[in-house]
Amino acid sequence: MLNVEELREIIRMVDESSITEFSYETNGTNISMKKFSNQQQVSQPSPTITEVTSQPTVEREPQMRAQETKEATKESSSAQVDYDYEITSPMVGTFYSASSPEKDAFVSKGTKVDPSSVVCIVEAMKLFNEIEAEVSGEIVEILVENGELVEYGQPLFRVKK
Repeated sequence: MLNVEELREIIRMVDESSITEFSYETNGTNISMKKFSNQQQVSQPSPTITEVTSQPTVEREPQMRAQETKEATKESSSAQVDYDYEITSPMVGTFYSASSPEKDAFVSKGTKVDPSSVVCIVEAMKLFNEIEAEVSGEIVEILVENGELVEYGQPLFRVKK
């Protein structure tokens, strides 16, 4: 079971990240967090916490999901960036753009990379994993902020070959 400080730290990390849903299970206890956004708001919404037992989760109405999908499609099509490849996170963890707070970022928009270029670090369970570009090209977009939680497979950078 999590103590109060551990729970607060998880809430803070979820709140400061771009993830919208988080689930954790240990010793028969499930914790789920979901952020609900309101497009009128300027700041990022805080997560809501629900302790889940063995009861099924209630899904949102299909009309709401369809509308959210349409809005997301509109947003992504209005902000088209020309790229050929996305560098994705190979794990869940915290994204760091530099090896330490005092150092410059590994890459920035416009940086030329080759397959062995280190583009960032993803920290998971106190292990700092260097992420390589895996492709030659130019960074055209950085999709996450320093210190942000990232999910497995989440796009981090866009590269134009």
